[in-house]
Amino acid sequence: MIEDYVVIDLEMTGLAAKTEAILEVGAVRMRHGCETGCYAALLNTGRKIPERISALTGITAEMAERGRNPEEAMEEFFAFLGEDVLVGQNIIFDYSFLKQWAVNHRFSFERSAVDTLKLARAFLPEEQKKDLGSLCSYFGISRVDAHRALGDARETGQIFECMKSVYGKEAPEKFEPRPLIYRAKRQTPASARQKEYLRAYAAARGIALPDNFEQMSRSEASRTVDRWIAAYGRLEK
Repeated sequence: MIEDYVVIDLEMTGLAAKTEAILEVGAVRMRHGCETGCYAALLNTGRKIPERISALTGITAEMAERGRNPEEAMEEFFAFLGEDVLVGQNIIFDYSFLKQWAVNHRFSFERSAVDTLKLARAFLPEEQKKDLGSLCSYFGISRVDAHRALGDARETGQIFECMKSVYGKEAPEKFEPRPLIYRAKRQTPASARQKEYLRAYAAARGIALPDNFEQMSRSEASRTVDRWIAAYGRLEK
């Protein structure tokens, strides 16, 4: 079973890796059951933080505005990960955002990982809830800063070590890292022409520009134009 790995957790503005943004990253480097380093950063995405996200994480718009430059913080985050095996709770979800970021920034990011959610499904009773908070309760782990990236990463690491201790000898093969598979297509930024048209259309129809207007991809801009035309008609020339 692996002894050297990095536990990761991310908070996002929404659920879709292609259209939403990474809001916060957290990672804990583990060596033989002990934390030897950590990294955390809150990112200034330039987007409005949805109310449901603020309610869940406690991250407010004011906090996000004081956050790090995403390009700098993510470069540091990927450097911290190094080449380590990853561990995470439902890790394919976090990985999808990391892979999309990597593809958008034209570099490769391929990893193997162990998923604590899959381990919980393999070993725990069917009726036992398997979200992170429920697993902390099951293993007697105190939650600190719930739904914040670094706190959740630390607790995921503790859960993983508990499961290794309890179930590792029973089924060591379940703890073997497996390649993560997520196919991402590069999202190119919206063109100046697309943004000019969206501004003109919004002004002419009295429509608010999307919250993520400045960060929109070319495909998002095209879909927005199509939706507006279907709802309000074309602009007169």
